Amino acid sequence: MPHQSRSASRRTRCIIALASSALLLMTACSSDASDEAAPVTDTAPTTEAAGEPPVEPAATDPQLEPAPNEAMPCDAEPVVLTTESGVDYVRTPDACFEDLPGWSYEPLYVEIDGLRQAYVEEGPADGEVVLLLHGQPSWSYLYRDMIPVLADAGYRVIAMDHLGMGRSDKPTELDSYSYLGHNDRLETFIDEIGLTDINVFVQDWGSLIGLNVAGTNPELFATIAVGDGNLVPVPDGVELFPPVENPDEVVDIASPFTDIPAQQIPFYDGCELLLGPGDGYFGDWMTYAMTAESFEASEVVEAMTWFDLTPAEEAAYDAPFPSREYMAGPRSFPSLANQLGGNTAEGWAGLTTYEKPFLTLWAANDPGQLGSCEAQQRLIDNVPGAEGQPHDRLAEASHFLQDDQGTEIATRLVDWYATLDTAGDDTATGIETAAGEERVGYELLERMDDGTLRAWISADPMTLEQFEAIEIPDNWIKNQPRESSVDGGVFDASPGADEVVYEEQFGFRWFHSATVVEIGVPVDDEGLLSGAFVEKDHEISYEPGSTVIALVSPDGDTYVRIGRDAGRATDEVTLPTGWEIVEIDVPGGYTTMLPVPTLVIRTDNQDSYQGPVSGL
Repeated sequence: MPHQSRSASRRTRCIIALASSALLLMTACSSDASDEAAPVTDTAPTTEAAGEPPVEPAATDPQLEPAPNEAMPCDAEPVVLTTESGVDYVRTPDACFEDLPGWSYEPLYVEIDGLRQAYVEEGPADGEVVLLLHGQPSWSYLYRDMIPVLADAGYRVIAMDHLGMGRSDKPTELDSYSYLGHNDRLETFIDEIGLTDINVFVQDWGSLIGLNVAGTNPELFATIAVGDGNLVPVPDGVELFPPVENPDEVVDIASPFTDIPAQQIPFYDGCELLLGPGDGYFGDWMTYAMTAESFEASEVVEAMTWFDLTPAEEAAYDAPFPSREYMAGPRSFPSLANQLGGNTAEGWAGLTTYEKPFLTLWAANDPGQLGSCEAQQRLIDNVPGAEGQPHDRLAEASHFLQDDQGTEIATRLVDWYATLDTAGDDTATGIETAAGEERVGYELLERMDDGTLRAWISADPMTLEQFEAIEIPDNWIKNQPRESSVDGGVFDASPGADEVVYEEQFGFRWFHSATVVEIGVPVDDEGLLSGAFVEKDHEISYEPGSTVIALVSPDGDTYVRIGRDAGRATDEVTLPTGWEIVEIDVPGGYTTMLPVPTLVIRTDNQDSYQGPVSGL
């Protein structure tokens, strides 16, 4: 494998806080996918390696005649094309991608809003889907060591190039790229080629986009695996970094990298960062990527891999960008961090209720914030499906860990998938119920036109298999079952509230229990608690002699524990400074009306507390 054959010579390299670590802390709401996307195939994917016959190529869309660029020499002056909506773009000549080491895959395309989205596909057409999403400034070439391992194991492997990257079309104007635009294109891509039950692996900006799409569309994803990535809510209107002045200016400025022998000096002692970027590095990286004449993709990838790239591998990372006219995509990516405000809460909220298997595989020598133990642990602590999974930090790997340890990562994924028997048990949702057992309490969330989420709870008993088989519209989400009133509290409609109405939905009876009006509500400064405002007319009652479990804030606000995820209950919990969980005996019983709206707080062990309440 390439990473094994590289010379042990230790070249002096640079460290970028990654640069792409651009992801610093961050996840987004996605708008509806375009109706104008059309899948296009130039050449059928190779599947012989997996022992399957080649897939017959689809008919080429007549709108996608080869652009002048494609037939030109790699160093020819680019021809600027224009979509019907007026977006100027260029298309990297095919000659730029000839004879790349470890990369013999033919490109496939989906047209979205007049621009081609490129991808490669390997493995049997009827295999379980593995979707691989790269970051910046790399492209799907980053997965060259992972694709054959996964395809040989019988998986249908798809590696997509983001707009402006790899073999995808490249708008020439910086403002043609946006964070939500990348999210929308990924959703449309998934829809157009008909992907379901997706096993996704994401890294860098691929995580900021991929985790957000997975969080808002959890029903599409069977498993999620993350390498050196993140996703957190950023408040609306917040810009994380000063914007780049004069973004169209081309300047000769110094690289923000610090020269260090990256392969010889470890950045970490365990989880303690020994050597890392200074303050302000990401703002410097934004400016450098946007304006520096010397910015090259290979420089960044070489800086953030443990093993030296060969000259041919460096050239492969630069292949999509033969001149600056092709570079608007990678130049724009870091600055998209300032578009996260108000666009990440829904995706993060979806992850905090994601019960299906969730794995983190981190590089042990990535000095950027995405490479920290804290970034990895934050996902493990907040995503329910991460519990009990074989998380790890890989030695001899830096930020672009797929390049350093691609074969190892793919082998671990194959082994991990093999342990996940989701056909007849509850592994996919973390529910500890026997296969075929009927129960009530399954939850569906209906996304309304005003952005709120209406919660529907099943009143008719059903099995997990029946719940998973329900086909829901695009604006509905399947949620995990809940064990309500775990501490003896009983919910009733509050006095004066409307009578509970049962409705027939998808062949079963459901009742509308609440409306989620705001998610991603900040609860504490440390980010250990997640909050949502819910409108409902409920009172909660405890029998005499009961003990109420309550969460108390530093200000004395009290929230009663009323639920936890079925099968995921644990007494181990990490609380922010000043918060505490108390047991309150109520010899005479206790009844209270929940406020409207109610603040629902979830702790890292997936217990739910609601309030604030008074009288305890």
